[in-house]
Amino acid sequence: LTTKKERSVDMYRYHHLHLICSDLERTERFFVEILGARLVERRKFGTADGAVLDLHGARINLRISRPDEVMTGDGSQKHYGYDHLGLELEDIDSAYKELQEKGFEFISPPTDTGISKVAFFRGPDNIIIELLQRKV
Repeated sequence: LTTKKERSVDMYRYHHLHLICSDLERTERFFVEILGARLVERRKFGTADGAVLDLHGARINLRISRPDEVMTGDGSQKHYGYDHLGLELEDIDSAYKELQEKGFEFISPPTDTGISKVAFFRGPDNIIIELLQRKV
């Protein structure tokens, strides 16, 4: 038999990532045109304009800051909390070349970790995106 406390842990499932962005249209275009997300809807999150995206089954909510929010930092410095968004793909070397040609800044090029190849680059507002290709 399991206790009520043990069962409640099984109820948690990933639902969405929510990003506050300085430029909603630019960030939406990045996810749709560069990463292949699908725009589900544009909507308000409270009083802030936003968008809901589907990134191949992962929900990503975007919104601008609200008038009463004081935004600090732009993601260019390390801090506790969110670190990066990891995306798996089949051909990291081709993606690396394509993204470089589009002007994206890579923090690290494709690197063999022994179990995968990974690369990190900066998206809008300096969000960090990890690209990961598993070894076969």
